[in-house]
Amino acid sequence: MESPLVSVIIPTYNRPDFLSELIEALARQTYRHLQIIVVNDAGEPIDFIQSLYAELDITIVTMGRNLKHVHARNRGLQLVRGQYIMLCDDDDLLVPTHVERMLDAVNDSDLVYSDVEIFDYVMSAHTRVPTKRFVFAYEHDVAAMRKFSTFVSSGCLYRASMHERLGAFDTGLYHYWDWDFFLRAVQHYRVKRVPAATALYAFSAQGGNMSGQHENMRPYLDKLSAKHDLGFLPTKNFFVLLEEPEVARRKAATEIVWDGQPMVSRRAVLLTEAESRPAAPDGDGAMETGL
Repeated sequence: MESPLVSVIIPTYNRPDFLSELIEALARQTYRHLQIIVVNDAGEPIDFIQSLYAELDITIVTMGRNLKHVHARNRGLQLVRGQYIMLCDDDDLLVPTHVERMLDAVNDSDLVYSDVEIFDYVMSAHTRVPTKRFVFAYEHDVAAMRKFSTFVSSGCLYRASMHERLGAFDTGLYHYWDWDFFLRAVQHYRVKRVPAATALYAFSAQGGNMSGQHENMRPYLDKLSAKHDLGFLPTKNFFVLLEEPEVARRKAATEIVWDGQPMVSRRAVLLTEAESRPAAPDGDGAMETGL
């Protein structure tokens, strides 16, 4: 019996270093039957990843104009060939056994999501070097998830057929699209948490993806609440919310898998080697990397 194809959808916009690390992480997966769909949201060219990772089935589609990440994900859905879909943000990472573990877990479910490790970092030689890390693992409690979502979409895996009933991702929810997807999924499908921190969620204290401006997020949270009848929801700082007693009580044990090492991409190696070479006189012989 042939192994099922997993279609990985990655929206990206002008983050070639981060994207290269994620593609490196996919190249290291123990499960190999992957279709990798990279949706370039009208950013700088990223064709280099196909030549650097020629052994992978990579499709790159470039949006005609920048429509932001939810539209990009929906564009990726149009190219899916696999029985399963896995979502990934371009700045997040997966440990090598992640896809294999998710496929094992989805046998008695329709959608599975893992615990994660959130890591801070500094950049060195075109690579993120982790400086801090902490576990994000919470019990799968659907009622509690209506108040504070602990569903992390990066690395989640689900049956592609779910979109026949659920439709595409809601482009009206620029923020909270993933919470909306989770709430719609649990209404009709079997959803399960996998107690292993096999996805790695990037966060930089110098302006990371969890430091959004609350006033910008408020309209989207109100829209989400109205759509799912959630009542009033606060837009507190993410880390403050984690310390709320109601959320803290949901903390769960998980398996720590990541060795803490950076994910050095092939692009980073080539760029670092090029930068370490002596400069040619008058620019003669300078290498054009295309990276």
